[in-house]
Amino acid sequence: MTTRFATAQVAWCGSEDPAAPLVVLLHGRGADEQSILTMADHLPEGPAYAAVRAPIAEGGGYAWFANRGIGRPVAESLADTMAWFRGWLDEVAPDGRPVVLVGFSGGAAFAGGLVLADPGRFRGAAILYGTLPFDAGLPVTPGRLEGVSLFVAQGDQDVVIPRQLLDRTWVYVTGDSRATAHTRRDPGGHEITPETAAELSEWVGSLVADA
Repeated sequence: MTTRFATAQVAWCGSEDPAAPLVVLLHGRGADEQSILTMADHLPEGPAYAAVRAPIAEGGGYAWFANRGIGRPVAESLADTMAWFRGWLDEVAPDGRPVVLVGFSGGAAFAGGLVLADPGRFRGAAILYGTLPFDAGLPVTPGRLEGVSLFVAQGDQDVVIPRQLLDRTWVYVTGDSRATAHTRRDPGGHEITPETAAELSEWVGSLVADA
């Protein structure tokens, strides 16, 4: 099924060392790789940054999976796009290269799917103003993310992602998942605040400092 997707379109910045830690930036639904590449300006120097374009054209931009409702991926679609993504990742980050995922909104759900499917593959994942992909064929069992570093940021006034899914994500990450969780709540809505960007930078820096 993955053959129907085009070759990954990627915008790069930061280190050109193929052994440097890799931070993958995953944009929101209906956006593209350029819209999230600017995030790298607020993150630490040292890693390579790769902003990847989602493979499904939608609404003048791109999406990571077909939806059955906001924040609710179609399981088959998510499995298909994750397989496509892993094919790209295995080429640019062979075993041993540290990889950190940073996803916003729809990209947050995609990052969550990747780390739930293969927790040992990633140094950490940031779930920014989005939900984990619950009820999409991925395990959310107790202890599934034990030892995995997760950064979760949410807006108290977010009306884009259903509050039920945001709350379920928060409870699972800080509880049964047994992840190493760094969490932040903003009083605003569905956008990355300067304060969140600053904390995210510190979190990324802590993950790549020993790499």
